[in-house]
Amino acid sequence: MLKPGRVQEEIRRRNLGTLLRHVHLGGPLSRAVLAERMGLNRSTIMALTAELTSAGLVREELPGDTGRAGRPSLVVRAESERVYVLAFDVRVDRLVAARVGLGGTILDRREAVRARAGADLHDVVEVLAGFAREMHGEAPPGPVCAGVGAAYCGMIRRGDGMVRFGPNMGWVDQAFGTELGRRLGLGLPVAVGNEAHLGALAEHERGAGIGFGNLIYLHGDVGVGGGIIVGGRLLDGDGGYGCEVGHMMVNPYDGRPCGCGSRGCLEAEVGEQALIDAAGRSGELTGREGVRAVVRAAGEGDLAARDALCRIGDWLGIGVANLINLFNPGLVIFGGMLREVYPGSAAQVHERVAANTLVISREVRLRTSALGDDATLVGAAELAFADLLAGPLETLALLTPPPVPERRALTRP
Repeated sequence: MLKPGRVQEEIRRRNLGTLLRHVHLGGPLSRAVLAERMGLNRSTIMALTAELTSAGLVREELPGDTGRAGRPSLVVRAESERVYVLAFDVRVDRLVAARVGLGGTILDRREAVRARAGADLHDVVEVLAGFAREMHGEAPPGPVCAGVGAAYCGMIRRGDGMVRFGPNMGWVDQAFGTELGRRLGLGLPVAVGNEAHLGALAEHERGAGIGFGNLIYLHGDVGVGGGIIVGGRLLDGDGGYGCEVGHMMVNPYDGRPCGCGSRGCLEAEVGEQALIDAAGRSGELTGREGVRAVVRAAGEGDLAARDALCRIGDWLGIGVANLINLFNPGLVIFGGMLREVYPGSAAQVHERVAANTLVISREVRLRTSALGDDATLVGAAELAFADLLAGPLETLALLTPPPVPERRALTRP
């Protein structure tokens, strides 16, 4: 049983983290708003804010003209320039790195094309570490790096960032998190997550899913990944490999071959190559630009491209209907490549949802990602901020080296 003093200290620690999270996710907030959201009195909010301000995590400032009489409540703002994380997004054909300030502000970013060349762990780590060095070199002196997070397009083992299986690039048991951390040389562990899981968290906290406790995020790249939020929490399975909705069987009899070794998986029927093949553009187009070319052609009246989007939409609708019946979400979000595809396939998706879901579940909303191509990168940044938001002062103390004692000249008596 905790002693009374320990209980109070734990409450204070949690309140500091909660207040910082509110400002980090919600932007500048007044003391009055923070008091209302946290259910605390203003004097407690003032004390918590003073501690976070002293640590350099937030600052207080007068609000703009409120138009109200009386003394205005000070606004609390995250110190984006003083505390940041490094976020990396490893996609099938692109590598993205960013320096993201507290509050979610992207301070700097780098991108490079990734060749589809198989198990390229060394190359990926070298490029990302090079980006990190460039961003660190261009940052002003003084800011603290509070964490490192990475999104990867594969199945990730909890704890050490091991890529157990990346079917579209041939990665099997690749020590991505460990190798990237070693190459960065920051003395910080690299937190790694599945890109669709992180995209779901990002949309839930910062994007189209704000206010929804139950949602499904579908992320299209070469294949299709999924992230499912249930009761405000990510559903990730026993080993962290859950929500592989791209490998849900939708066409078992004459389905297309899938990179996982099966046939007729959702991603085999709606992924990049399925769309390009259906449009009759095989060997001519590839990648995200290939998908955009088909979508663009459909918008310009190309019948083959239109038919391709309808075909993809039908299979996508079957997958979405299955997920709605299973999880009863309030919202389904289409991200990545599917953000480009969905508008031209929406009619077919809605038809399948209307025909194949239980009547009581049909009030679900269908939307495209609000964060666009940055959803998975934002998710990686939030993963990197997790420790700081859980224990702001303790985490910062571990990251900030103690001051070096000033040497005094010896004097003879």
